[in-house]
Amino acid sequence: MKGLVIRSTGSWYDVLAEDSKTYACRTRGKLRLSGFKTTNPIAVGDNVEFDLEANETEGLIYAIQNRDNYIIRKSIKNKNQGHIIAANIDQTILVATLTLPRTSLGFIDRFLVSAEAFRIPQIIIFNKSDLLSPQELRKQDEYIELYQKIGVDCLVASATKKTGIEEIKEKLSGKKSLFSGHSGVGKSTLINCIAPNLDLKTSDVSSFSDKGVHTTTFAEMFDLGENTFIIDTPGIKELGLIDMEQDEISDYFPEMRELIGECKFHNCKHTHEPGCAIKIAIEEGQIAGSRYKSYLSMLENDDNRR
Repeated sequence: MKGLVIRSTGSWYDVLAEDSKTYACRTRGKLRLSGFKTTNPIAVGDNVEFDLEANETEGLIYAIQNRDNYIIRKSIKNKNQGHIIAANIDQTILVATLTLPRTSLGFIDRFLVSAEAFRIPQIIIFNKSDLLSPQELRKQDEYIELYQKIGVDCLVASATKKTGIEEIKEKLSGKKSLFSGHSGVGKSTLINCIAPNLDLKTSDVSSFSDKGVHTTTFAEMFDLGENTFIIDTPGIKELGLIDMEQDEISDYFPEMRELIGECKFHNCKHTHEPGCAIKIAIEEGQIAGSRYKSYLSMLENDDNRR
């Protein structure tokens, strides 16, 4: 049988099959040993082939169909392996907050780069706008201007006040969308506003650390009808890049990609080389300094939470 993976718990997968039934499936041993450099050979969004077991409610997955794309991060448990967050998606949605908790520009840029590697369209939802001071609102406007300039859609929302929800629904319509972000940014609360029938579990941000509390334990896909799907994922503390060569990272910054080929040296890394078109663009204000700082951080594989 063939089916779509709609939930992953790490060892078991809920698969929505062609007969419209959902089966709890495991992988055959050889599938885990067939050259995957990831901690999870199967991810939500994968199209798989499986055999039913004797009880006809469980199955064994024996093949994964080719992926159109995927979002991957460095595994927390094994830094030499990746962890696939989701596969075969139409767009990524990063929920970010300027406070409670703070989402750094470095984290935002790494997420955008991970999506841009497959040219997956990106949307940033700036949530908890109702909690911001006038100064923080101005900073949020600066962030929106920064990212819209490079082609990233930006929305402003407040899950608690239920503002911005209709605009989000319009962006989701007819697409398979991945929701991601730090714990505590309000992903699950936003999804509950979009689809109240899901009634996802939520938690308050820790008053001690101002950091989010994990409420989503496993990645899961929800069918909202009319060919609209959302994938809710556990909160990400940090997003380590993997399966990406240093000399290709600049290609995943759209504003840098436009200038590649104009540098004096064809193998320019845009760090110290003379005649670098990207460094000239930064000096002239065409490329934001924060974006270049993120680029250097990715080259050096630094922490992305600053």
